[in-house]
Parts: sequence; structure tokens; C-alpha cells
Amino acid sequence: MEFCPKCNGMMMNTTVKVKKEDLEEKVDEENQSNQETEEEKVVFKCMTCGYEKDPSEVDQDQYKVKETVESSDSVIMRGDESGMRSTVREICPKCGHDRASYELLQTRSADEAPTRFFTCEKCHHKWRGYD
Repeated sequence: MEFCPKCNGMMMNTTVKVKKEDLEEKVDEENQSNQETEEEKVVFKCMTCGYEKDPSEVDQDQYKVKETVESSDSVIMRGDESGMRSTVREICPKCGHDRASYELLQTRSADEAPTRFFTCEKCHHKWRGYD
């Protein structure tokens, strides 16, 4: 990520049109005349003040990955293993007791609510609760 040297705003990759003039003359092969044309160029542009910076001016080494991150197994500490289970008023569908402990686990994608698993304090029956 690049930041503007003038206002410290965030700079984004933007495509701009640049006129090609006498520095690079394009010759039209059909009529052999000089043409002034436009070409697209990618620059970093400040979203706050409009300052533009050529990507070749950026230190590319700062964007290189310096180490490989390997995936590791997730360790889930269940409530009964930690000795810290929450208890709520919830009726057991098996014995009718009105107290159950619960734990929350993310069983679906991260943008979905976690699933609540109840355990009856009396008969230890386990069931899933939906919100």
C-alpha cells in the first residue's frame, strides 16, 4: 500500500491517459503522417489531493513476501475442557430440566452467526440451538 508524500492519503492504482507527443512519433503507415495519440498508463494516485506517482518510483522490495506462512491445525478448546462453561435457562428436550451449559462454535462461514451447542446439567444430553 502506498501513501501520498504530500498529504499522507492512501494512493490507489489508477489508469490515466497520457498524450504521446514528439518524444515518440507514431507514423501512420497508410498516409505517412505524424499523429498525436494517447496511451494508457498505470499510476498511483492519491484519493485525497490527486498527487500522482509512477510505479517505477516505488521500492518493489517492500512488497515481496519474505517468508512462507504454512497453515497450521486449529486448536479448539471446548468449554468443558477449560472449566469455564456458561449456564443458561434452557429446557432439555430429553429430561425437561431447565438448566443447560452451552458453547459457541463457528460451524459455517465467518459471516454467519456461530452455532450454540447445549448440554443438560442433569442428564448430559447434547443438542444444537439455532438463533
